[in-house]
Amino acid sequence: MVSIVHDRSGSPNQPPPLQDYNLFESDAALREGVGRYLGDPGRLSTLGKAAGSPGVIAWGFAANAHAPELRTHNRYGDRIDEVDFHPAWHDLLRVAIGFGMHATPWASEEPGAHLHRAAAFSVWSQVEAGVGCPLSMTYAAIPALRTEPALAEVWEPLLTSTVYDPNLRPAAEKRGVLCGMAMTERQGGSDVRTNTTSAAPAGSGGEYRLTGSKWFCSAPMSDAFLVLAQAPGGLSCFLLPRVLPDGTRNAFHLQRLKDKLGNRSNASAEVELAVAGGWRVGEEGRGIRTILEMVNCTRLDCVIGTAALMRQAVAQATHHAAHRSAFGKRLADQPLMAGVLADLAVESEAATALMLRLAHAADCSAHEEHEALIRRIGTAVAKYWVCKRGPVLTAEALECLGGNGYVAESVMPRLYREAPVNSIWEGSANVNALDVLRALARTPATRDAFFAEVALAAGGDHRLDAHVARLRQDLEGGPAEGQARRLVERMALALQGALLVRHSPAAVADAFCASRLGGDWGHAFGTLPDGVDTAAIVARHTPRAATTSP
Repeated sequence: MVSIVHDRSGSPNQPPPLQDYNLFESDAALREGVGRYLGDPGRLSTLGKAAGSPGVIAWGFAANAHAPELRTHNRYGDRIDEVDFHPAWHDLLRVAIGFGMHATPWASEEPGAHLHRAAAFSVWSQVEAGVGCPLSMTYAAIPALRTEPALAEVWEPLLTSTVYDPNLRPAAEKRGVLCGMAMTERQGGSDVRTNTTSAAPAGSGGEYRLTGSKWFCSAPMSDAFLVLAQAPGGLSCFLLPRVLPDGTRNAFHLQRLKDKLGNRSNASAEVELAVAGGWRVGEEGRGIRTILEMVNCTRLDCVIGTAALMRQAVAQATHHAAHRSAFGKRLADQPLMAGVLADLAVESEAATALMLRLAHAADCSAHEEHEALIRRIGTAVAKYWVCKRGPVLTAEALECLGGNGYVAESVMPRLYREAPVNSIWEGSANVNALDVLRALARTPATRDAFFAEVALAAGGDHRLDAHVARLRQDLEGGPAEGQARRLVERMALALQGALLVRHSPAAVADAFCASRLGGDWGHAFGTLPDGVDTAAIVARHTPRAATTSP
């Protein structure tokens, strides 16, 4: 495959391409966080080196340049409902699944498997975020399937396999499978209680016949899907395979692919279920409860994916500024540009620290109550705030490259188009803000766990201490629904501030607390207060590529 990442290293005052670098090793916040929780990074350095290679970077460009194409029928008029992808898409998925970025943590007995997977997901998402969708859906399907042991016994070994097997065949003939989801419908969107797709029992063994349509189906080329439908006992969850056990294609018809703003390498479809075969997952009428654990997983991946986009945007901006000069100085040495870059870097590091903390909670939640509570409240808080910050950060980072960042040969437009999806997917900002209020009201222990977590940084910075004290006071009376966004934002800043005070260099923690918590901050990036060590922050977040001079 020919790379479309052009080498302009010989051009006057043009930065060399950011390639031949290690995405893991050059990301201090990610590398140090993995070391903090795991010690041994395992194969992450090897993955990071691959992700920074010109050939793999070219896969990301190619997968976006050649969007997936829907083929509803073959030349004989037979319904086939298939999606064709560029070979680069398959290459990206093959590496990701081989590394275990999909569902292997559920089969692993290694401590920290979920965090290790989160770090890998972060690194690979910087190459191309579109492949994150089938990886995330497959990762999230396991907890839901475990509510139905007979189904889990058949499907879990295939879902956790590290073999990428894209050919459609019955599960019994597959070496590895991917799982998608089809939850929402036109009339309800996030309000899945209004779904009209019906599910009629079809004999023993939990088999049903599903009829209806889905407005969004994630990763429609997958081998199976988790689907919500109205059964006689109420809204229920079902596993719907693309190919039935007898080898016939299920009545799962792809109507059209969505023409999306971003996430273009990945297919999303409208589907029609024409009396399709499915198997109940969990109790009839308890479909929402069945998928709650799944939602925690996919929402965490939204946070990881956004933190990855932020990191790549900051890497591109700092790299450009380190090699581009204007008015007699490198851009990175211009005080105003240094302030912008440092502000972006602080935001990125805060997102990375929070996503790693939540991944650690996923590892420990099964046997530690505090971790389970932090996972519950922290994931909703982070999903709201980190995903909100992604589009703003990528827009500012793009501007750091000027016109070079606006053209498609740069990766920046792709990052910018991708950034909004994680705020919308798996519940918009309002849905997650209300979920935080719901958790605080229904499970008061989440409030105690939250304040116990931020208290670990008590005394480390007076601005953080004051922010937490005000937040504690405001939560006493029970927050109003109309103020949910404001509350969740403050909770997110408290969590991020506590993590940075505890674990990040003083320059980063001070910049965060002085601006986000101290009130000395403007309304745009690049408005940090005086006294911040911008040079140290920018240097920490500037990647070193093998093609560049130290």
